[in-house]
Amino acid sequence: MTDWLSQITGVHSALAGMDMSMPGDPIIPLLGNSLWMHELTRATLNGSVPMSRLNDMTNRIVAAWYQFGQDDGFPKVNFDTNTKAAVGRLPRMPSPPKNEDKLLPLSTNSPLKIFGTGAQANPDGPNACVDRSCNKGTLGQGWGSGTVDYMYLDDPIGAIKEEAKNVTFYNTDKFPSVPNPTDKDVAIVFITSDSGENQYEVEGNHGDRDASRLNPWYGGNDLVKAAAAKYKNVVVVAHTVGPLVLEEWIDLPSVKSVLIAHLPGQEAGKSLTNVLFGDVSPSGHLPYSITYAEDDMPASVVKLIDSGFRDPPQDTYSEGLYIDYRWLNKEKIRPRYAFGHGLSYTSFSYTKATIEKVTQLSKYPPTRPAKGKMLDYSQDIPNYKEAIKPSGFKTVWRYLYSWLSESDAKKAAERAKTTKFNYPDGYTNVQKTTSPRSGGAEGGNPALWDEAYRLSVVVTNKGTDFAGKASLQAYVQFPNGISYDTPVIQLSDFEKTKELGPGESEKLEVVLMRKDLSVWDVET
Repeated sequence: MTDWLSQITGVHSALAGMDMSMPGDPIIPLLGNSLWMHELTRATLNGSVPMSRLNDMTNRIVAAWYQFGQDDGFPKVNFDTNTKAAVGRLPRMPSPPKNEDKLLPLSTNSPLKIFGTGAQANPDGPNACVDRSCNKGTLGQGWGSGTVDYMYLDDPIGAIKEEAKNVTFYNTDKFPSVPNPTDKDVAIVFITSDSGENQYEVEGNHGDRDASRLNPWYGGNDLVKAAAAKYKNVVVVAHTVGPLVLEEWIDLPSVKSVLIAHLPGQEAGKSLTNVLFGDVSPSGHLPYSITYAEDDMPASVVKLIDSGFRDPPQDTYSEGLYIDYRWLNKEKIRPRYAFGHGLSYTSFSYTKATIEKVTQLSKYPPTRPAKGKMLDYSQDIPNYKEAIKPSGFKTVWRYLYSWLSESDAKKAAERAKTTKFNYPDGYTNVQKTTSPRSGGAEGGNPALWDEAYRLSVVVTNKGTDFAGKASLQAYVQFPNGISYDTPVIQLSDFEKTKELGPGESEKLEVVLMRKDLSVWDVET
């Protein structure tokens, strides 16, 4: 299946295995034309797309309908349902990579000075920008066609004022003139970094931050540095779509704490204050690495300059499997904060580790299940009259229909009798009798999901003041010098404890499957 504007050929797309064109538009969208539409009907009637391929398309699409149980007891389509955003609360989501002198959690009695427009919802309303195509106020989601309208937006400044007794808010991204602070004052600085689809240009950025790069928007670095020069205790809150480079200020003595709050959705306020004031201990971990410099990341992250909607760049992902921490390991680059890093207000011990072999592995997985029989469809080209619009049917502009005029349908059918199409080299409509060892079911050979090893560890909250949750991350390290080009260290499984009070313990288990210990050999 394609995405918008991704289909650039008609017959060749079908022969290459594409089953569905979504939403169907050609190079210029929204005009009610398509590279398939009635053209696929014409191609089927004239034989340039075999009936076996059309049957295969239909079979694959309908199979998904059955696979998800939509044929029995599935809710009917309802176009009147309220489909606005309904994001649940994420009380532990912010990932704190830094918390020196245990500045966090804050006391609700501390004098708080809040800086940055990201602390308050867009004054024009949280849904003021089409598809959220602006970065104005609290950043809860990126921009583009996948966004949703907020039912409400609980912004950070509102939530902070509900909790704290002494709050001053400076709704600006330029550091203002402020009274001389006391040693008890705490500055909380909000910075943002946004991205989205490239049909919109936001603050000079097309798509993924080609103008701002991995820097905070609106001079966020300068705002943090100015606050750090004025106050002895600074907390930085970053609402961001991905990694940022923090080097301009991360080592400043007064920048004590950093919270990577990601994209929090409609609960931006409460999800932050839960952690900020210690109602819960944070247990979020970074889903990406934060590096010292942009050039530490592969080219697909930092050198992809998007030139606009009509001329998007090509990314060949030359780094292959070496993304994020895998790339850094390969290039022997030490990050500022590693993938999976995150702090807590308490401490945990990990004891009584065990490893149990579950399945004796072989070099290759067992033979995949035999293929089932395909449904026996007719492979004959249908009568051309089936391709003609029914009499009296009223069409709607911009809707895509598969019908041809009677003359075009008849002409296409006649051509099938006189023209033999040469299909691309290697194309066949004959079902293969042998299949790749790696296939056989959804996700591949079912044996890839065999449990190879089961690991367990007892996690204990060693602190005395806070309850908290701990995460267990299981990485597989392949032997040095293996002949296959694969990342040496790979995250294979992770698990999180329930909330553990001081002194409480829980036994966690993680599983390594055959696929976690396997390497894809594309050569043989």
